[in-house]
Amino acid sequence: MSGNYKSGRPFRGYSSKAVSAILAGAIALSGASAVNADGAAAVAATTSTTPAATTTAVASAFSDVKSGFWAEKHIYKLAAQGIVIGNNGNFRPSDPVTQQEAVLMALRFMKLQNMVDKDAQVALPTDFKVSNYYKPYVVLAFQQKLLDKTLEMAPDNLKTSWGERKATREWIAEVLIRALGKSADAVAASTEPTGFADDAKVSSSKRGYINAAVDLGLANGLDGNRFDPQGAVTRAQLATFLSRAQAHNTLVYDNTATGTVSEIKDDKITIYDNGKLSTFNLVSSTVYFSSASEIKGSLNDIKPYTKVMVIGTNSNAAYVEVIDPKQQVESIQGSFAMITGNNKLFMKTADGYPEYIIDAATSFLDVNGVKIEPSSIAPDSLIKLLRETYTSTRKVVSVQVTSGVINKNGTGTLKAIDLNGKSITFKNAAGVEETFKWNDTTIFRYQNSILTAAELKVGSAVKYTISNNLIQSVEVTESVERTLQGTLYELSSSSVVYKKSDGTKEVKLLAAAPVIVIPGITNPLASDLIADAIGGDNIRLTLNSSDQVTKIEVTSRQIELFASLTVVSYNVKNKLLTALDSSNKPHLFTLDEKTKLTNEGTVPTLANIGNFLTEGRKVAVSAIGQRTFSLEVVTKYEGTVTSINTTTQKIEVKTNEGQTITLPFPISVDIFGRTNATIADVAVGNTVSAVLAGNQEVISVLRVKAIQQVMVTFLDTTSNRMNVKWAGGTSNIYTSGAVLNNEAGETLKLTDFKVGDYVNLVSIGSSPVSLQLVKLTTGQVLSLDTTGGTLTVKNFAGTTQSFLSGNNVKIIRASGTSTSLSSLAVSERVELRKDADGSTIIRVLPMLSRYFSRYESSSNQVVVKRDSINDENYRFQLASNAYIHQGDTTLTVQSLKENDNITVYFNNDVIIEIVKQ
Repeated sequence: MSGNYKSGRPFRGYSSKAVSAILAGAIALSGASAVNADGAAAVAATTSTTPAATTTAVASAFSDVKSGFWAEKHIYKLAAQGIVIGNNGNFRPSDPVTQQEAVLMALRFMKLQNMVDKDAQVALPTDFKVSNYYKPYVVLAFQQKLLDKTLEMAPDNLKTSWGERKATREWIAEVLIRALGKSADAVAASTEPTGFADDAKVSSSKRGYINAAVDLGLANGLDGNRFDPQGAVTRAQLATFLSRAQAHNTLVYDNTATGTVSEIKDDKITIYDNGKLSTFNLVSSTVYFSSASEIKGSLNDIKPYTKVMVIGTNSNAAYVEVIDPKQQVESIQGSFAMITGNNKLFMKTADGYPEYIIDAATSFLDVNGVKIEPSSIAPDSLIKLLRETYTSTRKVVSVQVTSGVINKNGTGTLKAIDLNGKSITFKNAAGVEETFKWNDTTIFRYQNSILTAAELKVGSAVKYTISNNLIQSVEVTESVERTLQGTLYELSSSSVVYKKSDGTKEVKLLAAAPVIVIPGITNPLASDLIADAIGGDNIRLTLNSSDQVTKIEVTSRQIELFASLTVVSYNVKNKLLTALDSSNKPHLFTLDEKTKLTNEGTVPTLANIGNFLTEGRKVAVSAIGQRTFSLEVVTKYEGTVTSINTTTQKIEVKTNEGQTITLPFPISVDIFGRTNATIADVAVGNTVSAVLAGNQEVISVLRVKAIQQVMVTFLDTTSNRMNVKWAGGTSNIYTSGAVLNNEAGETLKLTDFKVGDYVNLVSIGSSPVSLQLVKLTTGQVLSLDTTGGTLTVKNFAGTTQSFLSGNNVKIIRASGTSTSLSSLAVSERVELRKDADGSTIIRVLPMLSRYFSRYESSSNQVVVKRDSINDENYRFQLASNAYIHQGDTTLTVQSLKENDNITVYFNNDVIIEIVKQ
């Protein structure tokens, strides 16, 4: 939550960012979704003398705190320190914290809880009601000036049970400032206004504490620059506040150690602090965090020689947090001289032979970071020492050879192959990466085949030999896959014969259902491949570890493609076709049983194809010389418009096969959403389908491909009909012939769409080709990074998601449109989607603050109190899935009471969220 400070008292040097840094969205005395941490001995509001089944385990024991919960960091930390305690395995993060619970949490925070004499008789005024368990703690709180006796025991303050009363935001501000020992700051600021819009509602005795909390960066405001002083604070909010407030005290908690990581080994972590080493066991329940993040990490995030805080009991680490990720080491370079038996390493310099302390823990590495024996380092080799700087010993952590001769045999996997630089990176058996170069004498082998470096595949298991720092040989012992290239010579159902670049032929067995890839052909089959002794396809074969072909990819074809030929004659007896190209150059083709024939989607036979090859007919042919591989009777051309000449009234289209053809202007133009479209509406670069008239001389209709985002306004699933609207108007479309899917490519049904959905519509002319359902994300803006072009949104299910919008963003408000992410504000509710062109569209949802009047179930409407006698905007439709809540507690609309202060958010004039203040 971010405060909106427009007026009032100064910040005493704190910016608004600093104010929200500690509690952004947590207690911030903000009442919004805050942080969880259970806070005191979670006893029920009874007069029981002992709390029920309390739990001091780490937060993983809390069944109502799920992994990934936005505040689990603070729960783990405070639970490990014993400041928060659960109840029967639960944490109850959304429950309001009572005053007696808050007192106990604060005393634990102050490390005063052990001063309580639980056996002593506690006498409090009869009308000052506190549960028995908490009485000695409350007495101690009065003794330690955590509570003001005059204020707390005032008659007006004793009308209800003091201990079981919900702690208000202003009361918590006072307790926290007192717990930090900052009461003098509160007194100094007691006469100054808070600067919040509801300053008049702040109790005069609490104003100074609120001001002090703001000055310390611990308190924050709500929407509308409000503080809501009488609002309730949840157990989660208070506990998280205490976690973050530890930065403002100097207390050292008994089971908390801070220092530099000396070693992580054998499931143990050792830290060094002021000459003392402390070792903790790393167990399965240990959790890892960083001071720079709220998200749980892992042991891999803990690096040696960084500064950490460890909280643990009985030598077991419960919580580990990186405080400073910078490793406390220094680098020293020089020439290696020798190592003596008393653990000293000598380097050679111009000024002499400085010595350095080493021990059994010092690592010795080669140029690639692979461990070596110290004895293998040759004199005068260049080395680099890493030496720790956090102790007076300045022990050498590692010694790495930076220049020296390496001769070795190794095993591992291929990590990277640089064909231009002639180098290979291996990941050896120890998991360490090392890079070496090869030369023209290097041998690459797989089974009985000699390979080229280009045929090696990343991920393959290998054995390798290094001599004088160069790769001598690489043997693939287990290949993930490899590729071969050549010309397709022969193809059967079980094998493929290809001709290599040296003219020799090789046969390879086919795996089950090999993938066929032919550019320009959708879903090609093996029969679409051209095998020929002279003009076969140039192919790339992919082989699996069993040396079977799993993929055949056509890289180029030697055949000629004729996209538009005009038939001169066809000799049925000799199967000879004579045709003219667009330059009136004659061509002769021979058809045979292998020729693939097509006519308007049908498959003619060689016996009847002559019926279609009449003089003047347009055909498309692929052939090598006179041999015809395919012949299609042309009914349309599909491709991209490359030029439009209004003088000659001709257009040029580059077909999907790469051929350029010249066509006359069309009789009509068909573009989705356009009436009476003409050639003037067509642009160079448009994808088109040019449908030929019966005589094939003119284009009867030029259908233009269009991609746009539309909104569904009506659905008729029975007749497969949909009405949509977009910036250009509205249209009625039929979806039976279109592909329906979502952004993940999953197939949908029309029943999966609903009114109000956004859809990316791809059409050819007026006919829809595909309808893609656009994902909508609706929620609250949690953070903004205008420099990096990212924002983070939390949806109503509590899931947080980050979006990269870059500079291609459009932010839509009722007042206008902006293209700058900086025009957004944290806590605004938005609807976010990707436009058809990939840009990000963010629609800011309107809001309204009113007092609740009633809910009418018959009409499913929420009625609010009028803002004025002329206010007619007081009755609103409620969405069936509306998110109704107070802080992080979900409510029902029936639980709202008259005069409750609520903020409502609308999407298309329907309430989708109600926030009870």
